[in-house]
Amino acid sequence: MAKVLDFFKDSYVEITEKVTWPTWGQLQNSAVIVLVASVIIALLVFVMDKASSNVLELLYGIAS
Repeated sequence: MAKVLDFFKDSYVEITEKVTWPTWGQLQNSAVIVLVASVIIALLVFVMDKASSNVLELLYGIAS
């Protein structure tokens, strides 16, 4: 049981004293980068889906 308590104490010390947390500006920049990357990936998936749908409709002569 003492090992478990030592683990939690060491974890607390590491989080409060040894970890460097990002600043608010860095956090906002990272969020914007993730948002832009997500939109780009979503657009790429949309374009690929539409292209494959059009190719299949052309090949099989069916409409969705």
